[in-house]
Amino acid sequence: MNGYRDLRIGLLGCGSVGAQVARLILEHGDELAARIGARLTLAGIAVRNVDAPRDVELPRELFTTDAERLVQGSDIVIELMGGIEPARTLITQALQGGADVVTANKALIAAHGPELSEAAEQVGAQLSYEAAVAAAIPILRPLRESLAGDHITRVLGIVNGSTNYILDRMDRFGDSAEDASRVASELGFLEADPTLDVEGYDAAQKATILASIAFHTEVPVDAVHREGITQITAEQIDAAKSAGYVIKLLAIAERLQAADGTDGVSARVYPALIRRDHPLAAVYEGKNAVFVEAEAAGELMFYGAGAGGAETASAVLGDLVSAARRHVVGGPGIPGSLHAELPILPVGEVTTAYQIMLEVRDQPGVLASIAGILAERGVSAASVEQTAARGAEGDEPSAALVIGTHRARESDLAATVEALRAADVVTAVTSVLRLEGQA
Repeated sequence: MNGYRDLRIGLLGCGSVGAQVARLILEHGDELAARIGARLTLAGIAVRNVDAPRDVELPRELFTTDAERLVQGSDIVIELMGGIEPARTLITQALQGGADVVTANKALIAAHGPELSEAAEQVGAQLSYEAAVAAAIPILRPLRESLAGDHITRVLGIVNGSTNYILDRMDRFGDSAEDASRVASELGFLEADPTLDVEGYDAAQKATILASIAFHTEVPVDAVHREGITQITAEQIDAAKSAGYVIKLLAIAERLQAADGTDGVSARVYPALIRRDHPLAAVYEGKNAVFVEAEAAGELMFYGAGAGGAETASAVLGDLVSAARRHVVGGPGIPGSLHAELPILPVGEVTTAYQIMLEVRDQPGVLASIAGILAERGVSAASVEQTAARGAEGDEPSAALVIGTHRARESDLAATVEALRAADVVTAVTSVLRLEGQA
C-alpha cells in the first residue's frame, strides 16, 4: 500500500442492501485496501431508528440519526435510503462538498440524474449508480465505457424480477395470474403494494437510465411509454406458446428514424412476445437480463440477479472501489455524456409487429373483410390461425382468429386495431401484443 490516508465512507440507509454493504466493508477491509491502495473506514451509518432490527449484526456505535453531519465528514457517500427526499438533498450536499457518491436509487436517478451529474461535474466529483439497474448485473459501466466508441442501436431487457417471476410461472407451470402473483408475494418478490412492479413503473425508471446512457441523451421518465402486465391472461400465454413465443415485460431503448426522417430515441416498457429461441426467452424466475445490439460489437447479453441484498451490494461495492481508486490516483470524476441531445420520439414512430386475437362472426367473407382493413392501413398479415366455430345453442356462432402481422409503424398498427374493433364482422378484440427481439 502506498500510504494514502484512510478514506471515510458515510453510509445512508441500512436496509437489506445497506446492511450487506456495511458487512462487506468491515469484513473485507484488508482485501479492499489492497485493491484500492487506501483503507476504507466506515465513518457511520445514518438511519431513522438506531434500535431497529437489522439483517446483519453491526457495531452499534456506527449508527447515527444525523445524516447531514455524516455527509459533511465523508470522502465517499453511499446512499441506500431510497425515495426522492431526503436522498436528493443529502446527495447534493455531498457532491457540493466534493465527496463522491454511490447510489442504488433508481427513482432518484430517473427523475434527477442529469442535475445530480451536473452537480458532480462542477466540483470534479464522481456520481456512480451501477446498482440502480439490474442489481448485480454490470450493465451501466459497459454501456458508458466499454461500448462508448460503438454505435448502440437497441437495448432491450428484463429488468423487473417480480413481473418476470409471475409471467414465467404462467408460462412454464400454467399458473393463473392470481396464483403466480400470490406465490411471488409469498417469496418476497412483490411489495405489499405491487403497483410499482406490475404496472411497469419500476421498469420505466430503469429504461430511462439505460436509454440516457446508451444514447448519450437525457430521457425523462415521463417520456417512457409504459404498460404493465395486469391484463395478461392465460389465453394470451397459450396463444404465445402455440405461435412459438413467450411473453416478457421488456424495457426497450432504441435509436430509430421517424416517418419524417428525424433520428431520435424511443424508450418504452410493455409486455411483448419474444421468440423462444431468443436469449431473453430463457430468463426464468426472478432473474434479470439486458440484451444489447451494437453496430460493431454485435449482440451482447448481460444476465444475473436483479435484486437481493448481497447481490445489489456487489454492484455498490464495485462503484465504491472505483471511486476510492480515483481518490488515490487523483483527477476529476468522469462525467456522464448526455450531449447527443437526440429528440425523444413517441411510441407511434416505433416499427414493430403485432399479434392480434379477435372474436369474429362465423360467416362467409370475414377473412376478406379483415384483410381489407389491414391493407387499407398498409399492414400485412404474416400468419392467420382460426379456430372452429363455437357458440351456445341459439347464439350466433363465432370463431377466434389469431393474426400475426409483418413489421409496420406502431401508429399504423394501432389504427388497424381500432378499425378492427369497429368492424361489423368483429365481435371483440381480445388481445394485442407486440413482437420484439426481431430484426
